[in-house]
Amino acid sequence: MKAAVHSRYGSPEVVHVAEVVQPKPDHSDVLVRIQATTVNRTDCAYRAAQPFIVRSFTGLWRPKRLILGTEFAGEVAAVGDAVTSFAVGDRVFGYNEGPFGCHAEYLSIPETGSLAKIPANLRCEDAAPATEGAHYALTFLDAAAVGSGHRVLVNGATGAIGSAAVQLGKARGAEVTAVCDTERMDLVRGLGADRVIDYTVEDFTAEDHAYDVVIDAVGMSSFGRCARLLKTGGVYLSSEAGRFGQNLLLAAVTPLAGRKKVVFAVPKHDQAMVRYLAELLTTGEFAPVVDRRFPLDEIVEAYRYVETGHKTGNVVITVGTAESDQERG
Repeated sequence: MKAAVHSRYGSPEVVHVAEVVQPKPDHSDVLVRIQATTVNRTDCAYRAAQPFIVRSFTGLWRPKRLILGTEFAGEVAAVGDAVTSFAVGDRVFGYNEGPFGCHAEYLSIPETGSLAKIPANLRCEDAAPATEGAHYALTFLDAAAVGSGHRVLVNGATGAIGSAAVQLGKARGAEVTAVCDTERMDLVRGLGADRVIDYTVEDFTAEDHAYDVVIDAVGMSSFGRCARLLKTGGVYLSSEAGRFGQNLLLAAVTPLAGRKKVVFAVPKHDQAMVRYLAELLTTGEFAPVVDRRFPLDEIVEAYRYVETGHKTGNVVITVGTAESDQERG
């Protein structure tokens, strides 16, 4: 099969498309013929081994996992003899951080892994980018116990995490204020944001609204700057550890003060998470934002684009097209 592989850490140029051995499903595995995947910040971090601590998971000197890719969507090509939840021909999508392997034509994943059936109204290309940013957003919303009536501010509302956080927050009944640039204000309003702040015109940390939760989905702010925005008991979360890992330290210290706190949420993913996202995709309460699409053969260009830091939402990699997707246009 064709796959994008890398045998050393570095810039996007360490990745190349090659022929590799196709995986075989074990007794309890599902073999997925991948139609679409993504390149995201997680892939970039593991490919470059930045920050350095990534190497403790991926290999100190060389990557253990040659094929990256965390998100996938496609059709079940084969199943192990113990599999009962999925059948050949099912269209499925999911998330596979850790084992990776989604930047390829085939992926073998346990039946109990983070995968679910694609809603009937969606193409694989629509479903593939629905898990990476969304699972971080869900982690933040869960950690802050966001619910109906809560006021939430999302900084970086046009990235994969931020655009998902706006929609998923609204799905929970929260009042969401989104921060983005002038060009993408209409996009963010279309995601359901109640208020939109143009950071090129005003400093969102200086406004006079008070929030239950502030989510920095791009890690470009700090608790010090955002604390004044929080109500008593309010929560600040960031997608990054912060300078010198300050958010890790603040997460341990600020709860002791009892007024405003930092929570550093560690993301997890499982099948329940993907099924929940499938429900929201079905109802239309969540739709991942797609910026650009690249074929697998141009994945290096996709990496370069993601690393500009200017993408809107997600970057999709097309691997193949299922007949069922062709019928959906």
